[in-house]
Amino acid sequence: MRSKLSRKLLDKPYLVWAILFIIVPLIMVLYYALTDSTGAFTFKYIEVIPDYTSTILLSVLYGVFATVICLALGYPLAYFISKTKLSTQSTMVLLIMLPMWMNFLIRTYSLMTILGDTGIINTFLVSIGLEPAKLLNTGGAVMLGMVYNFLPFMVLPIYSVISKMDNSLIEAAQDLGSNRLQVFKRVVLPLSLPGVLSGVTMVFVPCVSTFYITQKLGGGQIVLIGDVIETQFQSANNYNLGASLSFVLMVLMLVCLGIMNYLGADNDNEGGVII
Repeated sequence: MRSKLSRKLLDKPYLVWAILFIIVPLIMVLYYALTDSTGAFTFKYIEVIPDYTSTILLSVLYGVFATVICLALGYPLAYFISKTKLSTQSTMVLLIMLPMWMNFLIRTYSLMTILGDTGIINTFLVSIGLEPAKLLNTGGAVMLGMVYNFLPFMVLPIYSVISKMDNSLIEAAQDLGSNRLQVFKRVVLPLSLPGVLSGVTMVFVPCVSTFYITQKLGGGQIVLIGDVIETQFQSANNYNLGASLSFVLMVLMLVCLGIMNYLGADNDNEGGVII
C-alpha cells in the first residue's frame, strides 16, 4: 500500500512545476492577447497580426535555412562519431558539448569579435593586402550565429540514435548484396529518422523565436518575430500586442511539433520528438 502511494506521489512535484511554470504562463499569454490595457475583452491585437505576416514568414525562412544547414553539417558528423571507437566518441561528444557549457550570450559576443571590422577575419584580410569585408550586421552573420549556437542540438540526438543502431541489420543488408549507398538509404537513414526529427525540432523552434542573435549579429538590419515580441515587452510596454504575437508563435511551434510527431509516429521513439 505504501509503495503504491509512493509511486503516485513521484510525479506530483513535476505536476506542480508544470502548472506553475507552463500552464499558468500560457494562460497569462492568452489573457493578455485577448484583452486591452484596461482588461476589457477584445480581438484588436489578434486582428493586427496579419500586419506582421512578412516578419513571421522571414522568421520561418531563417529557421528553415538554419535547420537545413545544421542537418547537412550535423548528420555526417554524428555518423562519423558513431563509427569511431568508444574512447574517441566520448572525446568528440565532449568537444561538441563544451561550447554549450558557456553562456549563450558569451558565445554570441565571441562571434561579434570574430566577425567585426577589426575582428580576426578582417585583420587577416588586411594583413594579406585585401579590403576588409562587411561580415557583421548581415543576414549571413545571423545565420552563422544560429548554426553555431544550435548545431549541437542537431548532432547529439542523431548520434544517440545511430550509436545504438543494431549493426547486425547493416551486416544483413550487405550480405543480401546492398552496397554502401543502398545500406545507408534503406537501413541507416530510416532507423536514424527519430533522431533527425528530434534534432530538426530542437533547432527550428529556437531559431524561429530567437532575438538576441539578430540584435547582436544583425545589428537591427534583420528583424524577426522574436525581435518584435521583445520590443513590445521591453520598450513599447505593449504587453497585449506582445502576448498576441507570442500566442501566434506558440501555435506555429505546436504545429511544427505536431508535424514532427506525426512523421515520427511509425518510428522508434528513442531519441524522437517529445511534446
